[in-house]
Amino acid sequence: MSTIPTTLPFEELAEAIKGRRSDYGHISGLQLDRFAPAEAWSSLPYRPVFVGDTETGVLHGGVVTAMLDESCGMAVQLALDGTRAIATLDLRIDYQKPATPGLDIKAHSVCYRTTRSIAFVRSTAYQDSEDDPVATATACFMIGANRTNMLADRRMDARSIPVLEAPEDPDGPFARSPFARALGIRVNDDGTLTMPFSPQIIGNPILPAIHGGMTGAFLETTAVIGVARELGTAAPPKPIGLTVNYLRSGRALDTFANVSIVKQGRRIVAFEARAWQDNAEKPIATAFGHFMLRPTPGSDDE
Repeated sequence: MSTIPTTLPFEELAEAIKGRRSDYGHISGLQLDRFAPAEAWSSLPYRPVFVGDTETGVLHGGVVTAMLDESCGMAVQLALDGTRAIATLDLRIDYQKPATPGLDIKAHSVCYRTTRSIAFVRSTAYQDSEDDPVATATACFMIGANRTNMLADRRMDARSIPVLEAPEDPDGPFARSPFARALGIRVNDDGTLTMPFSPQIIGNPILPAIHGGMTGAFLETTAVIGVARELGTAAPPKPIGLTVNYLRSGRALDTFANVSIVKQGRRIVAFEARAWQDNAEKPIATAFGHFMLRPTPGSDDE
């Protein structure tokens, strides 16, 4: 384990954040482009594996969720001194519009307040202009979440970075979703979904722990599949907003999830999803959100 000063000078802190982020952050290609105290400007290059629906070319919502989670974390680290671990407590994503296929996504994240143990962040994901967002986010992070220090304890060897690939599965439920296939998500006979543990989804490599954005992406995928199945809709519902609450660290284990409909209207459905590992009574995360549906004649309007 390397040793560092009690606090890092700001320029050294920013360089450490660039080189020692989460494993998934490296794999995805997310870059820290600019920085200031408590502010991070980042970018994610477009890649076909990020697509959520090959018919439209639109990115999977989980890709945006994971980017905003990591970008918010960078802003928190830039507000601190580099000596303490952080962990996402909750993350709310509001989807403003679909990302334009083929274009990179950028994010501007601001840690606008820190207390002794909590950091508060807001972020905007966009493509052409920050005034025309793809999504916005607010998040809370715990400061001093554990005894690890990713900025000092480990640097990922570029030669060991796994590749994010989407194996073909033309007859499977994710035939049109390369990103879901890349995560290895599968639908079980009882209606639950499984996301197998793999090096691609690691956030903190020292524990190791699953990236919070990957857990959010898995919960969103579970909700899309489960709601569409329960309502018998041919087209997947469109995410409006999603709030993820992180309850426990996602360990190096397979993760399971299910979803239930809280309220259904003619155009809007509210849902709640839960993710767990070895005990369904002890979820590692929950998510509450809303989808937009195609109008169904005879249903109550929202």
